[in-house]
Order: sequence, then structure tokens, then C-alpha cells
Amino acid sequence: MTRNIYPVGQVNHYIKNMFAQDFFLHRISIRGEVSNCKYHTSGHIYFTLKDENGAMGAVMFAGDRKGLAFRMRDGDKVVATGSVEVYERDGKYQLYARKIEPDGTGNLYLRFEALKRELEEMGMFAQEYKRPIPKFARTVGVVTAPTGAAVQDIRNIASRRNPGVQLILYPALVQGEGAAESIVNGIRALERLGVDVMIVGRGGGSIEDLWAFNEEIVARAIFDCSVPVISAVGHETDWTIADFTADLRAPTPSAAAELAVFDRMLARQRIADCGEKMQRILGQKCRLARERLSHSRTRLNFLSPENRLKENRRRLMDAEEELERLMEELLADQRSRLRLLAERLDGNSPAKKLSQGYAYVEGADRKAVRRAAHLQPGEKIRVHLLDGGCSAVVSDVWKN
Repeated sequence: MTRNIYPVGQVNHYIKNMFAQDFFLHRISIRGEVSNCKYHTSGHIYFTLKDENGAMGAVMFAGDRKGLAFRMRDGDKVVATGSVEVYERDGKYQLYARKIEPDGTGNLYLRFEALKRELEEMGMFAQEYKRPIPKFARTVGVVTAPTGAAVQDIRNIASRRNPGVQLILYPALVQGEGAAESIVNGIRALERLGVDVMIVGRGGGSIEDLWAFNEEIVARAIFDCSVPVISAVGHETDWTIADFTADLRAPTPSAAAELAVFDRMLARQRIADCGEKMQRILGQKCRLARERLSHSRTRLNFLSPENRLKENRRRLMDAEEELERLMEELLADQRSRLRLLAERLDGNSPAKKLSQGYAYVEGADRKAVRRAAHLQPGEKIRVHLLDGGCSAVVSDVWKN
């Protein structure tokens, strides 16, 4: 008797084809609880669907993430719609989810999306209506349940950051029947008290637990409140209508307390840093002012009338000394010329000639006799000597 023996891959391929031919498995919705949920860096989501009778592996590829309106966590009860196929390599079948909705809350999500669109169209989410959170609030109103981790976290963080800030708690219902009305009453009551800022929120939970913060009356109360409101509902991944209408959303109640209550030690450090910065800037400004003053003093000294007078006096003294020098040079030059002229005059002086034995002769007409040819024998002449003169008669004339 012969047996048919098949390789593993061939069997897996056969089973995969069987699944592919079953149209019931092409589009199937499966209800179960999420476990082992992992968000891969590629964008794919790997998880397991389980109930009390079994478990099934599932994956949602990144391209189908648009069909997921919330962030899945372990323990969430969901309805996943997609196809069941065999992963041929491992011989395992799994659900390839194309759409995932919270189980039993589909209507709530539809209501959530409808109200969100309506309020957004009315402009209640617009950024221009958001009021700034005061940096140094003295009174902080808190609308939340009087018991639970949320209010305790807010108290601890506020006490640590600044014990001087007053917390005013309005104990409100945060889930169940009448919760929305209780939250609205708390917002209005704290508004009348005139707190500086308000925290409205609660700890995490399912969408049913958080639904009071998705009610329109709560959204309108937050939007109409004259006091800045910080919403702090659930965990970081939880979003409610209150988060969109609030002036600021905090991912958790603890984070809301840090946003509402300023850190006293940090404020002191900032003041000290500002003081040091002011001293440094003041020192720089003083140094610059001194330099400018010194420069201005130098310019003032240079441009002052007294300095100008002194400068003009120095210039005048220099000019006077130069004038005296030039006068001395001019006088010396004139003296030299005078000496030369005097010597020339002395050389041409008649008295000097006469003192050397020469005589000056005048004729009868009292004119100087320069040539012997001008004299005649018997003519009367006058002879001038150095110390006197005499009259004479020419007895003889000769020529050289």
C-alpha cells in the first residue's frame, strides 16, 4: 500500500487556496478583546483577538489605518472587519483587518463624529477663541470626581510646584446618568467664584466612561466660560469634545496641574537668572556709557572755547616768533646792504679824495674844472682842499 506524502509548503498552499475560495471569509466581522497590541514603526498594527473560547492573530496594514478612528489598547473590545487568510510561510491563519470599531460603541462614535463636525462648523474649535492660560494663577478650580487618582495627582503636583496656589474642588459626577449636568454646574459655579483658571477632567476609561465629556452641554459650557479652561480627560490617547472646545488640552490630569500651577522654584530661578542678566546688561550699558562719556569729554575739551583760545594763543605766539624771526632776517639783510652802500658811498666821497691830497678846482663860472683843456693861462680859479681852499691864477697849462 502506497502513501501520498506532501511537503509542508504544498499543504500550506493548498489550505491557503481553500481559504481564498471561501467567500464567507473574504469579508467577515469578528468580535473580540484586543491583546498583544503592537504598533510597528512601519505603521502596521499587530494584535490578537480573543474571547473565552479562543484567540486569533490579526494585523491591520498601514494603508488601512484610515479605517481606525481610535488608538487600540490591550483590553479593548472591538469588532474587526476584514478577511481571514493563511500566512503560507508559517502555516497560520490570521485576520487581515480593514476596519476596526469599538464593540458596542459604534453609535457613540457616530454621535461623537457628528457633534464634532457640527461644533467645528459653528467655529467653537477655532483658535482665535482660545484664551491664554495665566502664568501665575492664584486660584485654580478643579471640576472632577472627589475621589480617584485624578484629583489626588492634581493635589500632589500643585502642592509640590506651589503650595501657595489655592485649589478649589467642585465634586462632580464624571460618568453615568447626570454626569454632564454635574460637570456643567461645576464649571458655572467655579466661574462665579472667579478662579483664575479651571481644570475640567477625570482619569482614563472606556468611551462609555468618558462620554459625559462628549455631551454638547459640556462643550458649550466650556466654550462660554469666561475663565480659561484646561481639559484633562483620560489618557494621552483619549480625545473628547471637551478637548476641542477647551482653551488648552492636557494629555492627563497631572499634566493639567503642571500647566495651571506655576513652579515656584522655577519662577525663583528665572527671577535670579533675570537678575543676573539685568546686572550683566546694566554693566555693559554702564561701560558703554563711560566710554561715550570719555569720548564726549575728549571732544568737548577739544572743542571748548578755552582750549580754542589756548590753541589760538599758541598759534599767535608761533606767528609772533615767526614774524620776529622774519623781521630779524630782513633787518640783517638791510644792514648788510646798508654797509655795502656805505662802503660804496665812502669810496666815492669827495672828502676822502681830498684827504688823500686831491683838490677840487672851480673855474670863474663856479663850475668844476675836469679837464686841463678847459683852462687858459691867466684865468682865475678856486682850489678847494680838505680843510679850506685858495684862489689862484693859471700861469701855465699842459696836457698829459
